[in-house]
Amino acid sequence: MYFSRPMEDKKPMHFAIAGNIGSGKTTLAKKLGKHYGWIVQLEDVEDNPYLNDFYNDMQRWSFNLQVYFLNNRFNQIMDIREGKDTIVQDRTIYEDAYIFAPNLHSMGLMTTRDFENYFSLFNSMDKFIQSPDLLIYLRASVPKLVNQIQKRGREYEESIRLDYLKRLNERYEAWISTYDKGNLLIVDVDENNFSDDDEDLGKIISKIDAEIHGLFQAS
Repeated sequence: MYFSRPMEDKKPMHFAIAGNIGSGKTTLAKKLGKHYGWIVQLEDVEDNPYLNDFYNDMQRWSFNLQVYFLNNRFNQIMDIREGKDTIVQDRTIYEDAYIFAPNLHSMGLMTTRDFENYFSLFNSMDKFIQSPDLLIYLRASVPKLVNQIQKRGREYEESIRLDYLKRLNERYEAWISTYDKGNLLIVDVDENNFSDDDEDLGKIISKIDAEIHGLFQAS
């Protein structure tokens, strides 16, 4: 069992949750937002004009989708840094650039011309953005991801292939192993059922409290 407590922010902070499709990013973001009183910045899924088309024809729509995500998350970061509220963000701009776009390119679902154009755009944006104060990475096995994807029952995700999730997981692990842009907290979703178990959620909150204390001490 965990207990909510008031948190006196000395300055607005940016927390971000990273993880593969179905790892529980949105669920954790909402729970942390409720506990701490943070503003939750969700990934634009329902209003995304390319997502359904992408899952039906990845090769045709991959570039369009990735540019949409890139622009959307760049604008989110600008709003976060200019705002006065502490934000917890569902997925980061780095995942688009270092995981999803390269994966589509390597699978032959994005042309080299489009990928180079996309990455050039990301590099231009990267000069103007700041990394999160704390990145929370949700590590999950492919069977766990599949189980959680099936539970939420989104129609456009029914066609996601196992090898696609596996490739993404491999890229996530490679990215996290070299992540050096700021503080990092790794949560093993196979071992922590934060979505249904308050005690497990409390374990994450305790670790975040420790990180927050360290960030305030350093500021």
